[in-house]
Amino acid sequence: MSKVQLKHYLQSLTQKQLIDIVMQLYDAKKDAQEWLDYYLQPDESAKLEHYKKIIENEFYPSGKKEPKTRFSVCRKAISDFKKLKPRDEYLAELMVFYVETGCRFTFDYGDMWEQYYDCMTRNFAATMKFLQQHKLIERFQTNLNNILKYLRIADGVLKMTYKTSTMNTPISLLDVLRLRPFGPNVHRHHYQLSA
Repeated sequence: MSKVQLKHYLQSLTQKQLIDIVMQLYDAKKDAQEWLDYYLQPDESAKLEHYKKIIENEFYPSGKKEPKTRFSVCRKAISDFKKLKPRDEYLAELMVFYVETGCRFTFDYGDMWEQYYDCMTRNFAATMKFLQQHKLIERFQTNLNNILKYLRIADGVLKMTYKTSTMNTPISLLDVLRLRPFGPNVHRHHYQLSA
């Protein structure tokens, strides 16, 4: 059924029938329940924290559980939050949180597998694009600096220059994210992130 057909059908129903359909949908689908709850009582901060917790739990689960680092779960958290249509800065915060948490994880646990770096690279690039499109680079400058702190650059200083429409990097993001994280006994190089 197309949206046009659905709209015509819904317009032909009584208010009682519409309420009945919405209540059935609310009971049948968790996604619909979450969307309706948010629509009726929007709380972006609470939802943001909810989805941050989902992402954090993939890398740093509570108790003595092992990290699962399921990227699909993290992507779904971002996608589900995006469907609620939060303000751009809230969505950006969740996207940055995901990349920052992933980089912190490599700092804490050491070198990761190829897919890990490929996924983090794609997410970092998508996050930077989103931040640039919505002019939010400056707002998340501290988080971006934190991401760089978790990375070790073998040849000294990494300079990233952010402009409003393009991002110039002297080395590829893939190369940055594939470098091993700092260890407790590893010499730390200097980093510069200029706005």
